[in-house]
Amino acid sequence: MTDPAPAMLGPADEPRTPIVLRSAEFRRGREESWRELDDLVRRVERRGIRSVSAEELQKMPLLYRSALSSLSVARSIALDRNLLRYLEALCLRAYIVVYGPRTSITAGLGDFFRRGFPAAVRKAGWPILISFLALAIGVAVGFVLVLHNEEWFNAFVPDSLSDGRGPSVTADQLRREELFQPWPGFRQTFIVFANSLFRHNSLVALLCFGLGFMAGVPTVLLMVYQGLIVGAFAAIHFRRGLLVEFIGWISIHGVTEIGAFVLCGAAGLVVAEKILFPGRYSRLENLAIHGREAALIVGGAVAMLFVAGFIEGGFRQLIDFTAGRYAFAAATAVLWLFYFLWGGRKDSHGFRA
Repeated sequence: MTDPAPAMLGPADEPRTPIVLRSAEFRRGREESWRELDDLVRRVERRGIRSVSAEELQKMPLLYRSALSSLSVARSIALDRNLLRYLEALCLRAYIVVYGPRTSITAGLGDFFRRGFPAAVRKAGWPILISFLALAIGVAVGFVLVLHNEEWFNAFVPDSLSDGRGPSVTADQLRREELFQPWPGFRQTFIVFANSLFRHNSLVALLCFGLGFMAGVPTVLLMVYQGLIVGAFAAIHFRRGLLVEFIGWISIHGVTEIGAFVLCGAAGLVVAEKILFPGRYSRLENLAIHGREAALIVGGAVAMLFVAGFIEGGFRQLIDFTAGRYAFAAATAVLWLFYFLWGGRKDSHGFRA
């Protein structure tokens, strides 16, 4: 009996040779463009963007996308680890060169203060008004309550802020130890005291902004409370016949400091508005879109608090007469108003909206 004839092998049954793509085969035809991109990126990293020609600059995005495509293929077919690391590093460096910022830190800060900050403030008109009204209401309430009963002062002003200026203080003490206290020297005022003021005020201001995500209610209440403190101090000085001197003493730095608090409160309300009334976008999308503008306002307000701390730490006592303090405060107010109303409106092509 003979063996049966072997079955015919169809096309589907033919043995197949597995396709193996080795690193050397993958690199062939691609490595030249990688090296060209690496050379261009290295030149930009070492000598700046001016080290490449216009033609090379136009070619760089194409080379970057080609390298990115090679990296995607290399990951999918699991080539050797060294090649993957090389392509990942090359693509990352190329991305920074192609799509990274074109300005230095100093140029970016200059653009922020010249255009970004004042433009963001102008867009936040209603939140700024609400924040200011909350502060003004607090000032009025604190003034009236302490004026009728000075014991309210201790309820509004913590000991760390009162510094002995409570219901028992006399007019002579306020004159000698506060309003017209002799200048204690550069180190004590411009370094120690100014630094302490900046840290405290920045913490409170950032708190006003950060609480905005809770529908803005804590932000408004905190602004009212800040007003209560100012109103309480004003009432204490009014009852001792020193209100005019007090306003001059506080306004020399208060124009900048209180303005910064109002802006931080307004930034918190910008966030709150988009959470309460999201409109066509989701709440998270609104935070991403409008949170940037709020952050611009807060960043500039913190810089204002630094200026205010510098003024309060030194210039307030260096100018030891009330008329001079009012003049300084008025000049500061005019400068800030001009900056916020007109800052960044004019570019190389003229005025812009």
